[in-house]
Amino acid sequence: LSGLDPAQPYFQGTPIEVRLDKSDAEFVDVIHTDSAPTIPYLGFGMSSAVGHLDFYPNGGKQMPGCGKNPVSQIVDLDGIWEGTRDFVACNHLRSYKYYSDSIIYPDGFLGYSCPSYDVFETGNCFPCPQEGCPNMGHFADKFKGKTKNDFVKLYLNTGEAKDFALWRYKVTVTLSGKSKVKGYVNVALYGSGGNTRQHQVITGTLQPDNTYTSFIDAEVDIGTVTKVKFLWNNNRINPTFPKLGAATITVQSGENG
Repeated sequence: LSGLDPAQPYFQGTPIEVRLDKSDAEFVDVIHTDSAPTIPYLGFGMSSAVGHLDFYPNGGKQMPGCGKNPVSQIVDLDGIWEGTRDFVACNHLRSYKYYSDSIIYPDGFLGYSCPSYDVFETGNCFPCPQEGCPNMGHFADKFKGKTKNDFVKLYLNTGEAKDFALWRYKVTVTLSGKSKVKGYVNVALYGSGGNTRQHQVITGTLQPDNTYTSFIDAEVDIGTVTKVKFLWNNNRINPTFPKLGAATITVQSGENG
């Protein structure tokens, strides 16, 4: 049984006979996409974990792409009806869009078991444990029987628009050069499964010999890494022509470590 952002008003905090609960089926998985409090944030979905697996994409409250201006949402590519509904209940309706995308990407939407979204963002729950991570959506039941805890909260990030699946990588860069400089570093990942766009991994003071760690939620499953493209920019003309490079770059996949 899959709960797609089960309703919060009149259901959250009620007895299990009234609302969705893990006792309703052999296996219950839930996608929470609109779990901010109803008052004052108009959240339609419940925040409490109620299934065997509870997924909180993007933290479960505010979905990327739902902050678009009303006009662009109402004149949506899927038509005015779809766009108007998205404007009224965009976060709430993301749950079924993620679910339908998960059918197309059986290996996408990996959920990382974590105490909270803030902890997930710091990278403390990365990579997946030995038994693997469950997939949010249609293939969540592949994880049936693998959970030992009463309630498992899982976190992940998604894209702003279709296709929503993202694959998480940890990128560690050690810089080389003569002097520190202000600016940013981008990397693009190339692999057997495809290439990513450029992702910013460092911004601010760039100090040679320092090691920086960042996470990339890539729009493709790159497979085996074949190449990493490193670019840096100091945003301004500098008469000293500073040079900066990468001594080492390490890429770690969230799925298999």
